[in-house]
Amino acid sequence: MDPWELRRAIAAGRATASELGLRVDEVIVVHNSDRVALRLTPCDVLARVAPLAHLADSEFEVEVARRLADVDAPLAELDPRVEPRVQVRDDFAISLWTYYEPVGSEIAPADYADAFTRHHAALRRVDLAAAPHFTDRVAVALKEVDDRSRSPELSDAHRKLLSTTLGELSAAIGVGGAGAGDQLLHGEPHPGNLLNTRRGPLFVDLGTCCRGPVEFDLAHAPEEVGRLYAGADPDLIHRCRALNWAMFSAWRWRRDDQMPDRDHWRSEGLDRVRTALDQCGLG
Repeated sequence: MDPWELRRAIAAGRATASELGLRVDEVIVVHNSDRVALRLTPCDVLARVAPLAHLADSEFEVEVARRLADVDAPLAELDPRVEPRVQVRDDFAISLWTYYEPVGSEIAPADYADAFTRHHAALRRVDLAAAPHFTDRVAVALKEVDDRSRSPELSDAHRKLLSTTLGELSAAIGVGGAGAGDQLLHGEPHPGNLLNTRRGPLFVDLGTCCRGPVEFDLAHAPEEVGRLYAGADPDLIHRCRALNWAMFSAWRWRRDDQMPDRDHWRSEGLDRVRTALDQCGLG
């Protein structure tokens, strides 16, 4: 968010928590992109504040969290002191979550794989008809790439690379639509979305929940994690990793993308796509 919008988002997050009876003396910006994460102290709440255009996405994320809390999934939970729903204030959608103080630096691959195993088991116990198939998410990314008005700075060569990777790999991995091996997934469980806390590893950012093979999730994690996950198909993980990096790159080349260090990640994302394609023999 630009500085003016960020100030409004901070004010909306602070006022919402205060009106719900939570004490807010300080607001710390934890993350700022197209939506922001704010740590509110001393009530120790993480407020996720998004423009009202993302209201449906915020409501979906809260619904995923609410259902998974009932099946003991390893995830960051909604704040238990307030009603589990999205609040609307000043053109922002605001959800309030428990803040977890990070501990340590990295999560060991074995612990990462164990968190995946428990999270996927919990997801299999949840009925969430609204969750899209991963190919639906790929289709959105492909639309960004194929529409020059949406990604005007993407060169023809890079546009072809991303379009081909997204289209062909999505079709190959998702043959037959929702296959027999598909289940509910986190959707983007990269290291930044798995917190190392005193309660152990906890997944955050649940709004990307979708259906697909577990390898689609595993492809977001360090390679050693996939090797430790029982029954995973290593070749499918490699193909999913190439697809995931192509999706990541598609988001970075959007005209209105607001990710910090976007220019760096535009170049890095394309390099990661090429590397991942080489790994699965498609380079």
